Amino acid sequence: MEGATKMFAFKMTRNENFAAFREEETGRFVFVDSFDNIEFNVRIGTIEESRDLGSIVAESDEVLNKKLLELVAEKN
Repeated sequence: MEGATKMFAFKMTRNENFAAFREEETGRFVFVDSFDNIEFNVRIGTIEESRDLGSIVAESDEVLNKKLLELVAEKN
C-alpha cells in the first residue's frame, strides 16, 4: 500500500458524485463515481481509456478514502 500512498492522494467526500485523482509521474487517473453516495465505482487509466477496478461501499469520508487507497494498491 505504500506505493499507492505516493501515487495518489485521495481526499474525497461522500457528498461528491464524481472525482478524478491524477498521478503526476505517469499522468494516469483514478476516476470515482457514485449515484447514491454509498457505493462508489472506481476506474483507472487515462481520459481516453480506463479500466474498471471495482466498487466500494463507504459509510464515512474516512472509510471511503481508506478503501480507495486499498483498492488501487491491490488492483493496480
